Amino acid sequence: MPSINGMTDRCKEGVDMKVFEKAPAKINLSLDVLHKREDGYHEVEMVMTMVDLADRIEMQELPRDTIIISSQAGYIPLDEKNLAFQAARLIKDRYDVKQGVYIHLDKKIPVAAGLAGGSSDAAATLRGLNRLWRLGIGTDELQKLGAELGSDVPFCVTGGTAIARGRGEKLEPIESPPQCWVILAKPPINVSTSEIYGKLNAAGIRKHPSTEGVLRAIREKRFDLLCGELGNVLEEVTLDLYPEVRQLKEVMVKLGAEGVLMSGSGPTVFGLVSKETKIPRIYNGLRGFCKDVFAVRLLT
Repeated sequence: MPSINGMTDRCKEGVDMKVFEKAPAKINLSLDVLHKREDGYHEVEMVMTMVDLADRIEMQELPRDTIIISSQAGYIPLDEKNLAFQAARLIKDRYDVKQGVYIHLDKKIPVAAGLAGGSSDAAATLRGLNRLWRLGIGTDELQKLGAELGSDVPFCVTGGTAIARGRGEKLEPIESPPQCWVILAKPPINVSTSEIYGKLNAAGIRKHPSTEGVLRAIREKRFDLLCGELGNVLEEVTLDLYPEVRQLKEVMVKLGAEGVLMSGSGPTVFGLVSKETKIPRIYNGLRGFCKDVFAVRLLT
């Protein structure tokens, strides 16, 4: 392990060692479940990409061997239940780091929304502490560490656009989708990913999305084809349990979004929009339905 000697001395001298990381949200352009595995997890095949809605993570080293987390958001845990805390503890334990760290989470991504906000925070914490403590951990190793924290964390370590297989940890980077606007809307409910997967009958899925169709649309930069190929098998469960998510999808379609899908296990619904002139009508219409509405671009 690269030496981290001298960090504590610099802190004692009053030099604040800080790093900042952005933690973007992700959306699923497709989410397929192939079968339930013997280990209890589901074998998935997903196409994921990131959007320009992000938490901002500030990390400052402490001379005392402790982890302290704060946030302006009053609705997230600030202890061992927080994925950023778990990421910091994992990297400290694995690389025998004796310095402590203060982590501030400036939350913009809604919680329990199907946007991987917590996973992205954990990934940003791994990246940031790797820099802060000059550990020299490679990307592959950071992704392996991330896989110990959650299925979406390895993807969030690198971002971009990728096919994810296995539990989500087997990643194949691909080119970016055609550039467009993305409207995100989260109804005022929280959805448990484990609950949705627990209620999914993988053998009885009525319609599987076409991963190859999504990939073709991306390769050919065809926005219209991409909108037609969007698919998420978890909608079968979430839309039945939470009718407001189904209603939100219908409203977004009526307002003119060209490709509409639930992200992850929900409840956030996103709409792909080709022209900026359409954004005000869709945004304002959705604001009458729920308060968490965002108009962002794809991160490419």
